[in-house]
Amino acid sequence: MPGKALILVENLSVPFDRRVWQESTTLRDAGWDVHVICPQGTKRDRESYVELDGVKIHRYPLTAATGGPRGYVKEYGTALWHTYRLARRIGPVDVVHACNPPDLLYLVAKRLKRQGAKFVFDQHDLCPELYLSRFAGRGEDFLYRQVCRLERATYRAADVVIATNESYRNAAVTRGNMPADKVFVVRSAPVIERFRQVPAEPELKKGKPHLLCYLGVMGPQDGVDYALRSLALLREEREDWHAVFVGSGDTFDDMVALSKKLGLDDLVEFTGRIPDEDLVRYLSTADVCLSPDPYNPLNDVSTMNKVMEYMAMSRPIVSFELREARVSAGDAAVYASDNDEAEFARLTSRLLDDPEERARMGKLGKERVEGPLAWGNSQKALLAAYAAAKET
Repeated sequence: MPGKALILVENLSVPFDRRVWQESTTLRDAGWDVHVICPQGTKRDRESYVELDGVKIHRYPLTAATGGPRGYVKEYGTALWHTYRLARRIGPVDVVHACNPPDLLYLVAKRLKRQGAKFVFDQHDLCPELYLSRFAGRGEDFLYRQVCRLERATYRAADVVIATNESYRNAAVTRGNMPADKVFVVRSAPVIERFRQVPAEPELKKGKPHLLCYLGVMGPQDGVDYALRSLALLREEREDWHAVFVGSGDTFDDMVALSKKLGLDDLVEFTGRIPDEDLVRYLSTADVCLSPDPYNPLNDVSTMNKVMEYMAMSRPIVSFELREARVSAGDAAVYASDNDEAEFARLTSRLLDDPEERARMGKLGKERVEGPLAWGNSQKALLAAYAAAKET
């Protein structure tokens, strides 16, 4: 019989974190009493406690890290203390479900295990690869080795691991020494109901024939700078496009500054985070969507939510050559090799000139997210992971 589940997440608030919210509602529908501990959002998800659609959400105040690794030590220490404090208030649970980053929440999970809980580790990121990608100049230094130790400790404490794709599953089995039958792939998938096309609005193109769109976080590893430099190269050949960048993040201000430096002010627009109804307006109008995450140790093996969301909206995609990008998008994207910004620009231009190819790619992407990559398949894997945890 289902019992009481506690989900721990540090890097986003809930329900803003779509994956965690989907998992929470899936478990709720299966009869679980679901509690979530997460940080408060900056502009939304501000209540310290709220019950939404039967999911009980406990939030704590948290200031995001700035600067180098020292800032993250402070952020993660604060988050860990609040998570432990709220977990004690919630009391014993049957399953504690910890989502990384960071690979520190296992410390709370181990305390709950002493009270009889099973531990499900939901690996959203490979933290060693995240460290190498975010702090590329530091290499495999002392802090990197500590990150690896924390990952190993988390694997050791886990009864079951949930991986977002086969690359992450392979890491859990090989370097994490997890039994293969205790590692389940629960792919992130867009909520189809959230991504419904609406009539295109030509005025969003600012008088241009074409609209390019980027959707997502703007952090050091997300490649918005690559996209902007590619657009600067595209401008040398043609100016029949307008580009909109939707989202925010650590490097938002830097990217706005870079756009100005590259002379793209009249062609590039930054919206920040916007409501869903505005998001679908832009995506419904976009001719080509950009996924400029560069090749690095993390991006190569990670599933990009933006790619899945573009496909849900039947949009063709330009991406760099990444292993898991190909797994997700297949022929719904074209791929520039070796972080080649000039090739990224050429592929974008090629798609702008070929409406039939854009339509074909968009149709393929839609079929993928409604078929083999649909959330319904992940729901089954999630419930199987919980069943395996309870049997451990």
